[in-house]
Amino acid sequence: MTFNTLGYLRVAACAPQVVIGEPLANADSMIAELRRLARDQVALVLFPELSLTGYTCEDLFFTQALHTDCIAAINKIVAATKNITAVIGLPWQTATGKLLNCALVASNGRVCGIVPKLVQPNYGEFYEMRWFTSGAEVSEDVDHPVLGRFRIDHRQIFELDNTRFAIEICEDLWTPQPPGAAHALAGAELILNPSASNELIGKADYRRDLVRMTSAQRLCAYLYASSGPSESTKDVVFGGHLLAAENGQLIAEGERFKLQGSSIVTEFDAQRLRHERMQNISFASANRPANYQTVRCDAKPKTLKKLHRTYVAHPFVPDDGGEFDARAKEIMAIQATGLARRMRSAHIEHLVLGLSGGLDSTQAFLVAIDALAQLDLPNTHLHAFTLPGPGTSKRTKGSAHQLCATANVPLEEISIDAAVTQHLQDLSHPASARDVVFENAQARERTQILFNQANRLSALVVGTGDLSELALGWCTFNADHMANYNVNAGVPKTMMGYLVGWYAEHRANPELAPVLLRVLDTPISPELLPPADGEITQSTETIIGPYELHDFFLYHFMRNGFEPEKIFLLALDSFAGSYSAKVIKTVLHTFFRRFYTQQFKRTTLPPGPKVGSVSLSPRGDWRMPDEANVTRILTRISAIRLPVASKKTTTPPSKSTTKKKRTRS
Repeated sequence: MTFNTLGYLRVAACAPQVVIGEPLANADSMIAELRRLARDQVALVLFPELSLTGYTCEDLFFTQALHTDCIAAINKIVAATKNITAVIGLPWQTATGKLLNCALVASNGRVCGIVPKLVQPNYGEFYEMRWFTSGAEVSEDVDHPVLGRFRIDHRQIFELDNTRFAIEICEDLWTPQPPGAAHALAGAELILNPSASNELIGKADYRRDLVRMTSAQRLCAYLYASSGPSESTKDVVFGGHLLAAENGQLIAEGERFKLQGSSIVTEFDAQRLRHERMQNISFASANRPANYQTVRCDAKPKTLKKLHRTYVAHPFVPDDGGEFDARAKEIMAIQATGLARRMRSAHIEHLVLGLSGGLDSTQAFLVAIDALAQLDLPNTHLHAFTLPGPGTSKRTKGSAHQLCATANVPLEEISIDAAVTQHLQDLSHPASARDVVFENAQARERTQILFNQANRLSALVVGTGDLSELALGWCTFNADHMANYNVNAGVPKTMMGYLVGWYAEHRANPELAPVLLRVLDTPISPELLPPADGEITQSTETIIGPYELHDFFLYHFMRNGFEPEKIFLLALDSFAGSYSAKVIKTVLHTFFRRFYTQQFKRTTLPPGPKVGSVSLSPRGDWRMPDEANVTRILTRISAIRLPVASKKTTTPPSKSTTKKKRTRS
């Protein structure tokens, strides 16, 4: 199993030093870069606009000596492209006398094609129409005496291994109708942009956002390479901005203003992009452009056993503190607004909540308070119930009481011990048996009380189960599985811990904050088995595995459509030093087994707000047959061979997912 077979292509963008007007010298620099990058298994290298001559040649573009040297320089570079593909900016004169600003694609010792620039900027500091004409109408087959046979046309898709790419040049991206949009619809997963974009105050931010959002709008990968500071600085300065984006995410960026030249190396994932395009019916149903030709690049990429790009261990949680602050506010607002709107439509002013003192019910408690505030209703309209039973610990019951005391929320304690005992006796259930009947009887008794109390109070029952539990079916059918409105349905467990911690730090009063931190420090547990000396004995993560692994698997399966083998390899890197390969494989097997076999619970979910890009609502993002067979997937996971030198690490304690840490590979 290699990353090549999983859809990855290693690419590089370079802004080398240029000697203005000296194509042969620039060719030597490019060849040196190609050889260096080939040792790093790079398959595709992008150089900037007019990088063969220098973008700032001005009227030297009219000199025949420059064009003669360009042919000789290209011939040298082409010969150096054994097992690598290069995209080079150069001027090209057509047989009809047009001078075009172009990008040439060379692969495995031959010229595969030339793509002309369509739009020449002729405003501000740019004066391209003095030298170049548009290549929009150019479509020619060339039989060159030195460079061989190829086509010059902007409507070309180049195939390299399992990835299809196309080219738009600098200003083409900035126009109202960029050709790259048509390239993407024609099948290009990767758009390359050789550019010459000078530096001005604020322009780098604009350029970065443009590239990132373009990749999102086209559901593509985007590789951008701009001219560096060795260009002429007579009137402007070029910074050599290098960017790589994939479906709206910036995955690599180079350092600007490096006189010695710079480069970036990363991988693009064509499989992920195809999955995204397949799911997005707007993209899939758009009209496809005509008259495109496909050209095969002969270079065979080398085997990739490791990736340069990284995947965060907690994909649902922003790594940047400022971004997380904004995300937390938005999630809380979505949850609270959904609940408030539900109350208004039902003409109800009261809420019922089962408050266990655990993480999920605490988050629902905070959301309920916010919803009441939106409706200008007091906290006393939230009716919290703590329902201790055979498995309840002193710690969680104490937390429930403290939460309500600090927020002026009425709390009623109703023991379910007698009711559960009577119910089990009615079932002729052995008194000493601690089985699923014993556990689920407690969960269903609690739900019965909550719904009946809601009838008594003319209230809505607020659900607490989170997205991770729904994915794993870690809920009792027709018990905590049910609610009138589940505010946590779109929030995964890893995010839940961060949200409660964020609330404690930024919004809680001095009395509430320490209670929230106490909840965060409580092991995740269903509390359905008797405690020992009042302490929790049942750990969810000990039973099913760490939630941070499950959330990682859930994200990449649902959001990206990755196969189990691919998820496993990415998890090895993202959780290196935290979990052994054996643990990751075991939990991956558990995830897929439970995800498939527990769909029947998700088919009958109550309503709840979607807050992120992953949702399991049967009315929204995820429709799956209850009877889907998981045998083949589990067989594939079982067949995964563990790395020989995998680290001997152990599973961290169950509360690991709630600690305020953010982990990158």
